[in-house]
Amino acid sequence: MLSVSGARGIVGRSMTPPVAAEFAAAFGSWLRERLHAGREALRGDERPSVCVGRDTRPSGGLLAGAAIAGLRATGCDVVDLGVVTTPTVGVMIGELRASGGLVVTASHNPIEWNGIKCLGSDGAAPPKAEADALVSRFRAGEIDYAASDRLGGLSSAGHGHAVHVQRVLGLVDVDAIHRRRFTVVLDSVNGAGCVPGRMLLEALGCRIEQLNGEPTGRFAHPPEPTETNLTGLCAAVRACGEAAVGFAQDPDADRLAIVDERGAWIGEEYTLVLAARRMLALRGPGALAANLSTSRMIDDVASAHPGASVLRSAVGEANVVAAMKRAGARIGGEGNGGVIVPEVCFVRDSLSAMALVLDSLAAEDRPLSAIVGEIPRYEIIKHSFEIAALGGAEAIPRLVERAHRRFAGERIDESDGIRIDVADGWVHLRPSNTEPIVRLIAEAPTRERAWELLDEVAVAAGLK
Repeated sequence: MLSVSGARGIVGRSMTPPVAAEFAAAFGSWLRERLHAGREALRGDERPSVCVGRDTRPSGGLLAGAAIAGLRATGCDVVDLGVVTTPTVGVMIGELRASGGLVVTASHNPIEWNGIKCLGSDGAAPPKAEADALVSRFRAGEIDYAASDRLGGLSSAGHGHAVHVQRVLGLVDVDAIHRRRFTVVLDSVNGAGCVPGRMLLEALGCRIEQLNGEPTGRFAHPPEPTETNLTGLCAAVRACGEAAVGFAQDPDADRLAIVDERGAWIGEEYTLVLAARRMLALRGPGALAANLSTSRMIDDVASAHPGASVLRSAVGEANVVAAMKRAGARIGGEGNGGVIVPEVCFVRDSLSAMALVLDSLAAEDRPLSAIVGEIPRYEIIKHSFEIAALGGAEAIPRLVERAHRRFAGERIDESDGIRIDVADGWVHLRPSNTEPIVRLIAEAPTRERAWELLDEVAVAAGLK
């Protein structure tokens, strides 16, 4: 699978050391081309530098080693960060003034998967046009290997977690959180967030009950932080009896799901909402950014702060970051539990989300369930339709046009398929990046109304 998120595949089949080395070499060639565009010659002291990190998957060491070899073979100096979170790589790119970064991770995918995610010199995933150019280079085998006297060097840096945690601490009132001595249950799913997650909570004075806190990469449960996979966390919060909150990270710790003090899963959509709500209280009104498939709750939060606004982007972290940069947004993210705080890095970051939620609890002195209860609640449903019989990807413009005609009087955004906003809800119809399907997501005050909206759009588009 090749997309704006990089490369992913099944280890030993589509994701192998040679594939990792070649993809990294394509990235290294791309970095060199960008760094030396327009120059007649390369000097030895002008090599790109690349921060490389990986999550805890058992295949990670082997694939990271291959990727490092591919980068060095194209004349890139590599700084090996070891096992770190994806946002930590973003932080360290800025800290070390590197030309880019590479993360060996498959994020929330099952253990048999692994992949490579690339980051630019700003610590963010490349915009779609640049990501497409990188993928095209890889497919075409356009790799610019360096001569023997221009091979890249290798060094290591083991302080990534500490730098990342310190930057997150700068977002919040550490003393106020410390005084509360919150009890926190943290499920790190044996991933890269095990060590920095505990470091952060200890620095905030929390009493910690950590589940699956050994960074073995042997995931104790399916790693995507969804309700069905976090029954153990919910039970642990209830059994604890005094926990203020439960947090769940995914394997590369760029997403966060939250459980309230009663052990109730509140849903991934609330992660960004709670973080944005606190960020507006701390920094004042400003721009927020979210993708088109993210809940309307973020708009409700913004409306409570005159002067705040919400920008919508196409789905994908790189697209959200691009919108944030255009508007100078204080915070952004996606409804999958991903929160992006530019003061820390331009990568979704579970540590920033945890700190902002704890800061809210300290400042408001009331339980999380009470805070969540004040936020207007909606029901979201997600469905997909096969479109191979309709002509596959070539049918998308026709489906969008039909939906547009039917809802021409409503607020419409066509930057990624089509999102239609009506008075009491919205529907987003968009093509999958990897399958011959379209995805429909609908949100409304009730589940019945959400299904009604989804059906209306599906019929209008010709999917039913």
